[in-house]
Amino acid sequence: MTTKAKMSDDAQDKYLVPALERGLLLLSEFNHNDRQLSAPELARRLNLPRSTVFRLLMTLESMGFVQRTEGGHDYRLGLSVLRLGFEYLASLELTELGAPLLERLRTDIGFSCNLVVRDGRSIVYVAKSSASTPFTSTVNVGTRLPAHATVLGRVLLEDLTLPELRELFPEEHLESYSSSTPTTVLELFELVQQDKERGFVLQEAFFEARVSTIAAPVRDHTGRIVAALGATIPSSRFEPERLDDILTSVRSTAYELSRLLNYSPSKGAAAGKVVNLWRE
Repeated sequence: MTTKAKMSDDAQDKYLVPALERGLLLLSEFNHNDRQLSAPELARRLNLPRSTVFRLLMTLESMGFVQRTEGGHDYRLGLSVLRLGFEYLASLELTELGAPLLERLRTDIGFSCNLVVRDGRSIVYVAKSSASTPFTSTVNVGTRLPAHATVLGRVLLEDLTLPELRELFPEEHLESYSSSTPTTVLELFELVQQDKERGFVLQEAFFEARVSTIAAPVRDHTGRIVAALGATIPSSRFEPERLDDILTSVRSTAYELSRLLNYSPSKGAAAGKVVNLWRE
């Protein structure tokens, strides 16, 4: 490290608040797999005295960021964390511009529509417009799903090179969620490149049985993909004769949102032809 860089780090460290940093690190220990944690376990993970962790928990509990479980020994995230998450989503230009477009698209095609972004190896739903159908989706704003195993995730991986994909998924075999899930990074890369060339993804039962998804990329002013916009169609309501119209509506909406984010497409960009990807 250069002297200049060290001085910069020292100056930055001078303004850090250790107690706040510890509190945020404590909150970060809770996740999908560790929904409940005890004070001793948190102290072990953070390498902090139990008394320090206890004071942090008391402070966070008083503000609603954590709450005790029924037994009183473990803690879980509180509603204040959720409230902050929704405030963050509401503050995003992407969701502010995308929400009304999703509503309009859902009205036009009659199916639930979603807007997702990528967070590492996962996709996160940031906006949703649900259609009134008997089909009940378990996906809500804030839901996280594996990027490599979902249609919307495939769209969000299109900008990554093979080395970047290998860095993101270093394991030899990718976790499988259905018979359609790519089993290796190379297989995923080849699939994503086909999606990129086509300009959209349209596939049945890729992640969830009896559910079909049509998705298209949303780009910002740099041309990079910043979100994926898609429609979810229950197989029981799929009408082949409507496919072209629905696909056109999804792609047009994604393009409109991209333009609102100051995206300017290159001249002569391929529009992409409709390709039948429905499983036999």
